Amino acid sequence: MTKMKQYKVGIIGATGMVGQRFATLLENHPWFHVAALAASPRSAGKTYEEAVGNRWAMQKPMPESMKQMILFDATADVDKIAGMVDFVFCAVDMKKDEIRALEERYAKAECPVVSNNSAHRFTPDVPMVVPEVNPEHIEVIESQRKRLGTKRGFIAVKSNCSIQSYVPALSPLRKYGIQNVLACTYQAISGAGKTFERWPEILDNIVPYIGGEEEKSEKEPLKVWGKIENGQIVSADSPLITTQCLRVPVSDGHTAAVFVSFEQKPSKEEILKIWEDFKGVPQELELPSAPKQFIHYFQEDDRPQAKLDRNIEGGMAVSVGRLREDTMFDYKFVCLSHNTLRGAAGGGVLLAELLAAKGYMD
Repeated sequence: MTKMKQYKVGIIGATGMVGQRFATLLENHPWFHVAALAASPRSAGKTYEEAVGNRWAMQKPMPESMKQMILFDATADVDKIAGMVDFVFCAVDMKKDEIRALEERYAKAECPVVSNNSAHRFTPDVPMVVPEVNPEHIEVIESQRKRLGTKRGFIAVKSNCSIQSYVPALSPLRKYGIQNVLACTYQAISGAGKTFERWPEILDNIVPYIGGEEEKSEKEPLKVWGKIENGQIVSADSPLITTQCLRVPVSDGHTAAVFVSFEQKPSKEEILKIWEDFKGVPQELELPSAPKQFIHYFQEDDRPQAKLDRNIEGGMAVSVGRLREDTMFDYKFVCLSHNTLRGAAGGGVLLAELLAAKGYMD
């Protein structure tokens, strides 16, 4: 792993569940040091410990080094925060138009933004990156900087957590010409910012609809699989994807049941070999948060749920199992990823590592 300079970072939206996850992941990070925390005006001026109170949702305790840090106002203190840090992670709970404006304010203050929010995912010159899948999309940042009139500032986003299991599994198979994909996702309550204590109604229940989730899950893979043309990312026009997204009584981890058809159907052995060998730029660069093996396949048996592991490689890898032929599609399989690690904060940290390694944070 290449030795990197130390970067001062901020967490915008530090009191929420994803912000808390950022705090725990960054506590002992070898490259990144948390220098600023920010949240809503009602939390500003309080210590992190006071502002979060009994809403700390992580299994790991709040980092001692952050407990007494005084929170800034995420919207009023943009220039002050930008002057303290090299870049920020953003995970705020606001309306989309407000998030878009806020993130652009940080970028125009020459503070790069690594966003966990959905507001800029379809801004054409904002890269939406799964680091192992489409790292080349970060090159569009130069065009974005020209639009914003910045030298350092930019916005980069991570994708929706629901696609972080099946998109990695499908991506290395695209050379066979993926035609159609059906994905049914079974999504943990932490994806809604909930715990069982705060949402007892979910026990012994499922919610068969998550507002906006199916549209994201069908459109976002096409941008991830798109290409840069004339300073913008143009989404791929295939495959045809349809999804159904359900909320289930699980604390962490989004499972997907995936059905896929190909123009040129590969053998099962070819698919398994591709998954086993698949490596991306994060693995080649040995980034601190990168799993050594991105996709882990577990052989089919009568209890795949005992083997699919949301915590594999620190929650940063993808578990796949039960690959088998299908009567309507070519193949079907199940996969699982940790939604607040790989899917949210952990994916954001990995994206920031990629950007730092490629010189975009300097």
